[in-house]
Amino acid sequence: MSLLLASEQFKLNTEHSDFLLQQNERVEENVVASRANSIPLNGSANFDDNADGHEVSQQQDQQHGQQDVGQHEQQAEALNLPVSLAGYRDQATDYARQAKSKNTRRAYASDWDDFARWCQPYGFVPLPARPETVALYLTALADALKPSTLGRRLATISQVHQAAGHETPTTAAPVRLVWAGIRRAKGTGQQGKAPAVTAEMRRMVDTLDDRLIGVRDRALLLLGFAGAFRRSELVGLDVKDVQAGYDGLTVTIRKSKTDQEGQGRKVGIPYGSHPHTCSVRAMAAWREKSVLTEGALFRAINRHGTLQPGRLSDRAVALIVKRAALAAGLDPARYAGHSLRAGLATSAAQAGVSERSIMAQTGHKSVTVARRYIRDGSLFRDNAAAQVGL
Repeated sequence: MSLLLASEQFKLNTEHSDFLLQQNERVEENVVASRANSIPLNGSANFDDNADGHEVSQQQDQQHGQQDVGQHEQQAEALNLPVSLAGYRDQATDYARQAKSKNTRRAYASDWDDFARWCQPYGFVPLPARPETVALYLTALADALKPSTLGRRLATISQVHQAAGHETPTTAAPVRLVWAGIRRAKGTGQQGKAPAVTAEMRRMVDTLDDRLIGVRDRALLLLGFAGAFRRSELVGLDVKDVQAGYDGLTVTIRKSKTDQEGQGRKVGIPYGSHPHTCSVRAMAAWREKSVLTEGALFRAINRHGTLQPGRLSDRAVALIVKRAALAAGLDPARYAGHSLRAGLATSAAQAGVSERSIMAQTGHKSVTVARRYIRDGSLFRDNAAAQVGL
């Protein structure tokens, strides 16, 4: 893709982009919630638009309350539980839903909807599904989807069956054999977004001005790079989570993809070698310009350049990276939010930083995953072919 075409594809109005992303995320959240709860998106009590509306609403509330009591009694009788315990059923369902992150629930909802819709014209039953049905589903999509996406579809089918109390069909021999054949035929290598290494980060930051949105983007990019943070970790930060000290910043990540129970971890952000690309100075400039004292650290900015109360979405991080890449003369299609995290790990490996130190900064718990970045960053360091005198 040429940079000219990329420019047309990614040329979103700077002032509108944050707002549009937040609106899109709210719509998606409502769709997922409505699917999970089987409630229409516009489902609300219909009150008469007259002087008796309040009375009507009270009557409906009483009716709903009586219905709830009746439902709890029926649930208690069916489960052979005391009526006082039946009310905890909905609460237990809510806790079970919180066992998965919002993004995971959204992906499960989308994947399951695709499988169920695929089954319908053939008369297949999606739940419980026969192993032969799942094997045919994988075969039908093998040429259109990446193995990583098919693997996620399999995981979704398995999770839905287990949650419904059915034996998962994904472990049956027909499915395992077809899945193994697809992986062998298609390969399982993943092509992720390009890491934004140090030289590219400097080019991106150089394009940002001193307006409020430029100061915010500079702080977000540099902090995301230096801390090797995930998108969700960046936008989840509150003002209180970033503390300035003599040696730099101490950032507290309260919850992350690999820490759903919120044990938390602290990440040190040292002063940079160059003032213009120093994360500590960039964050101080953002705090001063935004005058933020509490709440979300990174927020949307409207078309008038006014700071909004709403927290940035994780998709906004990807857009900010792409926007800066395009302004720097890079292909924005190759970069996204993950480029910051991958960029730090790759740059550190190129600089000869130890594997242990890199994993301490990135928070990787899997050595195998961390070594993907380290291996890419070490391709030409102590390279055997460079030492034989060709």
